[in-house]
Amino acid sequence: MNTNKNQTLRQALAQGRLFTAMAAHNPMAARLAQEAGFDGIWGSGFELSASHAVPDASILPMGTHLEMMRAIAATVDTPLIADIDTGFGNAVTVNYIIPQYEAAGASAVVMEDKTFPKDTSLRADGRQELVRIEEFQGKIEAAAQARRDPGFVVIARVEALIAGLGQEEAQKRAHAYQEAGADAILIHSKQKTPDEILAFIAGWSGRIPLVLVPTAYPQLTEADIAATGKVGIVIYGNHAIRAAVGAMRSVFAQIRRDGGIQGVDAALPSVKDIIALQGDAHMREIEKKFLR
Repeated sequence: MNTNKNQTLRQALAQGRLFTAMAAHNPMAARLAQEAGFDGIWGSGFELSASHAVPDASILPMGTHLEMMRAIAATVDTPLIADIDTGFGNAVTVNYIIPQYEAAGASAVVMEDKTFPKDTSLRADGRQELVRIEEFQGKIEAAAQARRDPGFVVIARVEALIAGLGQEEAQKRAHAYQEAGADAILIHSKQKTPDEILAFIAGWSGRIPLVLVPTAYPQLTEADIAATGKVGIVIYGNHAIRAAVGAMRSVFAQIRRDGGIQGVDAALPSVKDIIALQGDAHMREIEKKFLR
């Protein structure tokens, strides 16, 4: 149990300081996000699915995601927010898996109110079906009851705007999830401008903070978000995998064009840099201290 990490996230939410989380699909991506100065890590289901070259549609089993969260949490000193999609089942399932994610080192989970199996939110013409409000309230209550550390954060993700159900339904669901015990509300939108999200924020009268994922509306800056006074966390939901794919495509294509690595080698991080990121300094300390 990572009580200190949990309290770091809890205190940020309580103090009203905007907490920034960068997506990661493996421990190296998480280490680079920490190195860059992000407050925490988003254990992205989308990124993990993409890294396995399968759709983000509840195809990867829970165990695959859980073990990656464990590996990421062991690598960084910052809080990990685990993306558990729809909770891998019903309220009974949720009640069983929350202690597993907590034991794996996550400081929070985000669970969305879609049906299982889910479809990724930003997919064109995706299947965006929501469960009944009462059913999702039960899942939130089950999650809150199952945590061992009261500092562990349960975030309810409202997909009503993604599903095209409008502001009234989104607000209704958000307030219902707050009453069920959610610690924060993630409100998501696929609109290309932030207008829909800003309208939701303006109408939010709840007592718990909001969480934004500005993938579709990148023009909304952290200063803009903090100025609303209602948002506790901003998540950059898929930028690690997009950066990795872009860089690899570019390098791989140049190697094929050049017929060798002579044109790319100098521009890449050195092998020495990678070895350092792998924790070579720590291993040397262990060798010096214990190898006899």
